[in-house]
Amino acid sequence: MEYRELGRTGVKVSALTLGTMTYGEQNTEAEGHAQMDYAVDRGINIFDAAEIYPIPPKAQTQGATESVIGTWLASRKSRDKVMIATKVAGRSTVIDWLRDEPMLSRQSPAQMRDAIDKSLGRLRTDYVDLYQLHWPDRPMRVFEGLEYERLPGDAHALHEILETLGEFVASGKVRFIGLSNETPWGVMSFLRLAQEHGLPRAVSIQNSFNLVNRTYEVGLSEITYEEQVSLLAYSPLGQGYLTGKYEDGALPPGARKTLFNRLGRYEKGNGPRAISAYVALAQKHGLDPAQMAISYAVSRPFMTSVIIGATTMEQLKTDIDAATLVLPETVLEDIDQIHLDYANPCP
Repeated sequence: MEYRELGRTGVKVSALTLGTMTYGEQNTEAEGHAQMDYAVDRGINIFDAAEIYPIPPKAQTQGATESVIGTWLASRKSRDKVMIATKVAGRSTVIDWLRDEPMLSRQSPAQMRDAIDKSLGRLRTDYVDLYQLHWPDRPMRVFEGLEYERLPGDAHALHEILETLGEFVASGKVRFIGLSNETPWGVMSFLRLAQEHGLPRAVSIQNSFNLVNRTYEVGLSEITYEEQVSLLAYSPLGQGYLTGKYEDGALPPGARKTLFNRLGRYEKGNGPRAISAYVALAQKHGLDPAQMAISYAVSRPFMTSVIIGATTMEQLKTDIDAATLVLPETVLEDIDQIHLDYANPCP
């Protein structure tokens, strides 16, 4: 396993991060523990979670993922072997079940304090290594679409959010802070405020990156190069589509689309054509489509760690093996040609 520096921290993380958002929904506690054991044995030293996990988020299961990690940490006595990353929810128009009193999710100081304390309790630890803002607390569209769209409403003060994160760092509850699903303007604004006010500097950004969504390359990759804000890329398999398992309308038992049918962005426009082209390309070169997709993401010069997630041990083993796969130049050339034909069809 290769290890790369996280931001400017001097701390090195594995080129693969174990994503855990299926724990407590598609995976049992025992299955989650087995995955974490295997990941650590294979050299992975960072796990990623969030207060709203498992996915899909709902009141009945909220927090279960962190609880599964917490029982693993308690039983394995392995706190010093892994970095734990988790996230506080951003602005929502529907999530009103996270806090003790019904209120829509926001990154206000009160809600953030409530969130970190509850996460620490579920994780059974005194500190989180990387605490991330899951999505911006601004009136904007997130998670889908290329263009910026400002929605009605006020923007919560970034300075106040950063001050609250600074409070967590000063108290020892958090080691480092990070962003997620952010824009270039958002990242640079947080970096500017940190410098101006002596507050913690974001060390990472967790955004989507895969063969059918390379939008990170357009603006954010320059920030990674020049400001050393590490990319922790999620969804390298396009929520499973780039494995080929949904080709020709297939619905495998237990798969996320089969269970929840909430992956629509991969079925619009040129998305299906691009996905089929990448799957066919892997098969043409005798490669596993999932391993080709993960290897490509790991090999990007602006990449720090790629977040993988699996519901079976077989899937996890396949994904981790991809970290040592080196794609031939002919494959990279073919990938670039498909990208020219179908540029970012699933942002």
